Amino acid sequence: MPTPAHVAIIMDGNGRWAKARGLPRLAGHRAGVEALRKTVRTAGETGIAWLTVYAFSSENWSRPKSEISDLMGLLKLFIRRDLAELHQSGVKVRVIGDRSNLESDIKVLLEEAETLTAGNSAMNLIIAFNYGGRDEIVRAARKVAEAAAAGTLDPRTLDLAGFAAYLDTAEIPDPDLVIRTSGEMRLSNFLLWQAAYSELVFLSCYWPDFSPDHFAEALATFAARERRFGGVPAHGVAS
Repeated sequence: MPTPAHVAIIMDGNGRWAKARGLPRLAGHRAGVEALRKTVRTAGETGIAWLTVYAFSSENWSRPKSEISDLMGLLKLFIRRDLAELHQSGVKVRVIGDRSNLESDIKVLLEEAETLTAGNSAMNLIIAFNYGGRDEIVRAARKVAEAAAAGTLDPRTLDLAGFAAYLDTAEIPDPDLVIRTSGEMRLSNFLLWQAAYSELVFLSCYWPDFSPDHFAEALATFAARERRFGGVPAHGVAS
């Protein structure tokens, strides 16, 4: 069964999971962290080389301040508690998203995670934090314009690969498979450029309930698909 090299996950449904159980939203986010922990291990055991998770979107700042504070606390806890294990397991951590306006303590933690694990090669864990696909493309376009204005880039030579080099995901392969939990069927501003030809799998379970069996289900669905990248299938004509 073909295994995707890069899986990206929209971890959705923490709040609804908690609400269904009469629990505060924080309980759902805590359960979501546990699900992330299990998923990273499962990905490594399955041979996934790249795993990207949508941890906090640039739109999430509109949530209540108390919930944002809880989410920041969980991020700090995850890095402090799990970084050593990730490093020991050979996981290389990389963070994508806009860091310009983040609190200094969050920036330091993200940089620490990247620096400590920079030499690892067993698996790559990409954390999309304060990330939005449209924002990423705008920031990349700004860098292109600045390079052109400085005379270090001839805009006439810019191609797809050249533009992609200005994205947060430079040197990261595009995801083969994007999984979203909670039954919602949209990308929600996640990897808009990179997911152009990704296979999309939408699962009805809430993220805290995401299990190795759900992961296996998504991988089986991926394996059953025929990826054509806009071309013609090997055995016939595309419709």
